[in-house]
Amino acid sequence: MVDELDARKSKILWAVVDDYIASAEPVGSRTLARKYDLGISPATIRNEMADLEMLGFLEHPHTSAGRIPSSKGYRFYVDGLLPVAPVTEPERARIHEWYRARVRRLDEMFQETARLIADVTHNVSLVLAPQAAQSAFRLLQFLPMGGSHVIAVLMTDAGFVENRVIEIPKGASFGDFRRMADAVNRVLAGKALREVTREDLRRIRDDIGDEAIFAEAMHVMHRALEGRDGERLYLGGTSQLLAHPEYRDLERVRELLLALEREDLVKEILHTHMGEGLTVTIGRENTSSAFWDTSVITASYHVDGRLLGTIAVLGPTRMEYAKAMRILDYVNTNLTEMIHRLKW
Repeated sequence: MVDELDARKSKILWAVVDDYIASAEPVGSRTLARKYDLGISPATIRNEMADLEMLGFLEHPHTSAGRIPSSKGYRFYVDGLLPVAPVTEPERARIHEWYRARVRRLDEMFQETARLIADVTHNVSLVLAPQAAQSAFRLLQFLPMGGSHVIAVLMTDAGFVENRVIEIPKGASFGDFRRMADAVNRVLAGKALREVTREDLRRIRDDIGDEAIFAEAMHVMHRALEGRDGERLYLGGTSQLLAHPEYRDLERVRELLLALEREDLVKEILHTHMGEGLTVTIGRENTSSAFWDTSVITASYHVDGRLLGTIAVLGPTRMEYAKAMRILDYVNTNLTEMIHRLKW
């Protein structure tokens, strides 16, 4: 795409996008001549902008003499922002303070991450938390509860915890349950729950040597997966939409909010680029027409090399891309580190 433009057109287009992101007002040639050191006259700028419009990089609103970027123009701009710049020191400090003050447990982290991204970028944030089935088994342990019951605790590397009170079968002891935990931990350590095989279960049953206790172990495993096979979606900052001039039209806001309520639609957007690193989808590049007036920046997070989920920023196509991209990139790295720290 950049090959279509010479250096002067590239510089003018960059200035138009930069100015429109900052002002939310169509940009005219006199504005560019006054605010940017382009070294050419307003008339020349005007001619170049007309060429950029013909090439599809700019659009001309009917009610204004100025021009605004098209999706193609924004794409040119965003591609020029790569590789992503590092966060500023105040941004870095704010992110770390947010997690330090608000996150104590792994189950708090995903919602707080959504709130953090929305608060810093002033856009809608989306966090797709991992499903239990794609998390790796970490530990099964039993805790004594009186003389007749034990508490079973199953944990995965992504922080899923399943607790269940189990009655000790007649003739069994707490030591039998500890033996069960040892067998399960030995066979399943580090294995994704959805990858547990019949052979794994046979080995566990043979190690335990007691059908009743083995059945209890399997029940705990099924409970850990039951009702958690679907990813959980966290949203933050929907009220941030009202701060953008694009959404002064309440009907437009209502339509976008209704689209965000469709979890299947939002998950489809997040899955589209899952595992691809930091990606930016602009305007009509989105597959759903409900999001043609928005841009979505996504990043996928991993634990020990396994893809677990996605975080995203969603806002108007006139979003502050440079800031949103660096914040998302940094939070994504920080999220992976937080999962490692809190899971132990």
